[in-house]
Amino acid sequence: MDSVVTVADERAPLLPSSAAADDDEIRPWRSDHHSPLAEEAADGAPPKPLKIAEPSQRLASLDVFRGLTVALMILVDDAGGAFPSINHAPWFGVTLADFVMPFFLFIVGVSVALVFKKTSNKVTTTKKAIMRTLKLFLLGLLLQGGYFHGRDHLTYGVDIDHIRWLGILQRISIGYFLAAMSEIWLIRNMLVDSLVSYAKKYYLEWIAAVILTSVYVGLLFGLYVPNWEFAAPSSNSTLLSPTYGVEIESVQCGVRGSLGPPCNAVGSIDRLLLGEKHLYQNPVYKRTKECSANSPDYGPLPPNSPGWCLAPFDPEGLLSSLMAAVTCFAGLHFGHIIVHSKGHAQRILFWSMTSLVLLLCGFIVELVGMPFSKPLYTLSYMFLTTGLSGFLLTLIYYIIDVKQFRRPFMLLQWMGMNALIVYVLAASELFPAAVQGFYWRSPENNLVDLTESLLQTICHSKRWGTLAFVLLEILFWCLVAGFLRMKGIYIKM
Repeated sequence: MDSVVTVADERAPLLPSSAAADDDEIRPWRSDHHSPLAEEAADGAPPKPLKIAEPSQRLASLDVFRGLTVALMILVDDAGGAFPSINHAPWFGVTLADFVMPFFLFIVGVSVALVFKKTSNKVTTTKKAIMRTLKLFLLGLLLQGGYFHGRDHLTYGVDIDHIRWLGILQRISIGYFLAAMSEIWLIRNMLVDSLVSYAKKYYLEWIAAVILTSVYVGLLFGLYVPNWEFAAPSSNSTLLSPTYGVEIESVQCGVRGSLGPPCNAVGSIDRLLLGEKHLYQNPVYKRTKECSANSPDYGPLPPNSPGWCLAPFDPEGLLSSLMAAVTCFAGLHFGHIIVHSKGHAQRILFWSMTSLVLLLCGFIVELVGMPFSKPLYTLSYMFLTTGLSGFLLTLIYYIIDVKQFRRPFMLLQWMGMNALIVYVLAASELFPAAVQGFYWRSPENNLVDLTESLLQTICHSKRWGTLAFVLLEILFWCLVAGFLRMKGIYIKM
């Protein structure tokens, strides 16, 4: 997620431009080749010392985009309970939290296009990509498999019989693997000097994305979902009961094409292939009106609530991860534009056009009957979030790399340069859980909880105090990332 990418390349621009530079370095609009210092040197006078830019320069806008995504994840995860409006939508619809995962996948695709733009040995590169995929997947399994119990739980350990196989990093690893394999094996080795040659070079990747989409849509609407059962916590079990603590709930389905929580193909495939015990046990649909008296927040079950409200469901499931990988393929396209378009104006134009098309496709697909749903990662949701990802990258690129207006975004850039370690320690709550392990006489008397309580007292509001605490947390991790940058430390997979 935080690979150093370069944009220097010898390939011809996608479209000819007299303003294009001879390489892909990111420069301000005004070229240094026409500075007074350069003219003085040309006249034969001793030139003043110049600070020469490195031939390979990191795209600062990608770091800012990545850092903003990590900051948003911390915000919605830690403040979403106090502000349900920014938390994940209960099932249908889109909120701020629902853009975090697509942002991650999108920027992974962009980075893959830059990292693998020159592949000297495909077999060796494939091995490296596979190893990175496995490391990401195993790290995700460790963080979200249930071994670490998070903040407010000073315990660790997981029953292997109930370990959660999939999660955020696992989904990113799947998207990364499919995007990397297509970038290594499916692109043609040819010069790109026009839109036609661009299409010829990358059309196999587009076909792969269409195939993934077709498999997802075909299974989502064509797979028969039978009736199913699950073990739910029992409200009236006794110690004498042979099934103490649980009772078997039945869910009536027998349908095809359902997009509701109980009878969709996404959940059916996960229950069949992964097993009910290995799915996420606190799904977002517990906040729907059918399942929560405090909807859209968590709350007690309303009267006559359906039994499936207590059923597990994995928002990073197998079938939905196929659709999520298509977001990485869209990111590949944006990365290819960086490689082949030399001028700022060309990149911004092509990015904006692509983002607009994706956004319009999202609303069209939603109008014809496929609603926005992050848990299902529906086609309309993919189009919508990818289009907005493209527009956001375009805006950040214009501000950071074109106008060179970087100072106000320096904190996010630092976080983006060490996104993985910040995600592991902050977004996965390893650091706050570790700090909570040091307390005074009672576990509640720890630095994390006392700081949050102090801010709630100062703000005279539990909600706004929590928000202030989360913003302070984000600032803290930005500074930690800045310290790592100052020391030249970058954590990679």
